[in-house]
Amino acid sequence: MEVKMLQKVKVVCTDDLGGTLLEILNAEGYRRPLFVTDSFVATMPLVVAARRKLADDGIDCAVFDEVRPDPLCETVAAGVEAFRAHEADSIIAIGGGSSMDVARGVNIVRVNGGEIIDYTDPNVPIADCPGMIAVPTTSGTGSEVSNALVVTDGATQRKLAVLADPAVSEYAVLNPDLTIGLPPRMTIASGLDAFCHAAEGYLSRMASPITDAVCEKVMFLLYNYLPRAVRNGEDREARERVMVAATLAGWMLNNAGTIAGHSIAHVLGSKYHIVHGEAVGYALPGVMEFVAPVMPHKVREIGQILGAVYPENAPEEQTTVIAVRAFKEFRDRMLGLHPFEDYGIDRDELLANAQAVAYERFAGNTPRDIGPAEARQLLEAFGVR
Repeated sequence: MEVKMLQKVKVVCTDDLGGTLLEILNAEGYRRPLFVTDSFVATMPLVVAARRKLADDGIDCAVFDEVRPDPLCETVAAGVEAFRAHEADSIIAIGGGSSMDVARGVNIVRVNGGEIIDYTDPNVPIADCPGMIAVPTTSGTGSEVSNALVVTDGATQRKLAVLADPAVSEYAVLNPDLTIGLPPRMTIASGLDAFCHAAEGYLSRMASPITDAVCEKVMFLLYNYLPRAVRNGEDREARERVMVAATLAGWMLNNAGTIAGHSIAHVLGSKYHIVHGEAVGYALPGVMEFVAPVMPHKVREIGQILGAVYPENAPEEQTTVIAVRAFKEFRDRMLGLHPFEDYGIDRDELLANAQAVAYERFAGNTPRDIGPAEARQLLEAFGVR
């Protein structure tokens, strides 16, 4: 029997980060956690206070703060060494998607052995990997509940995905205070990542009526609260709603997957260092247009969630144009995503990546077959305003 909806992560929303972490560690019997994070997050006052609270209760914490954006396989290996050196029994991953990816990779390797690149082969078995507590400091990747991680092969600079249901977090701890003051550009990029998780999951071959309902709610929440969080980073209600939406969108990654927009972002992101959330935002209009001939009703629904109004009895071609325009209005005016041209990447250079996009792992979830010609079509629409 194929289960169409699964969520094993225990999710906690809290106003007291340190107290909640202490409660979880005591409940599970963990006494020697390794914090996996980056050098900035490690010094955040809320994080320092949480570690102090754990230490006051006799919890022996160590910190691995070498995470960088687009983390390398070598960073995972260094994290495994830190885990073993501390004789850790658990991991507290705190930060953005890169920290979650490294922590999940450390947890896989410390349980299963080998190197993280071994597990990019879906035929390599992965045993259950308990003991990971995920604390997001951004609202976008959904990695706190996702079964996926992405690492970069330092030798080839290729982004490689590992999908591992046995390695999802044991707990996800949501504290919106950690996102207060997140700069507008990061808020936009992370929020667009969450929106595109939901939109691409909605359009995926793997979608079901159950995932559709969650994806619709995620898009609704982000349309209504993400612009508020961008305008006023201190708006705690908006930050909380956006954080919950991002976590739900991460859940959808496990159940509905993503499609060609994420394939484009993975290929271009690793090669040109385009911010991931911006890349999927630049890609989504072309993806909507590409999928519309086989899923016009879903493309229309995305537009409706984004405030589009359709003329009575409008043909499908017209509703697609209006829906795509509604997303661009949300992306470019309401949120203020900067133009793709700011990256200074030649369009012909982009088009040279068509074959890599066509054969990227998640492209197969797209409800139309994608070869190099179709991938080129998607790249021609990438970032067009």
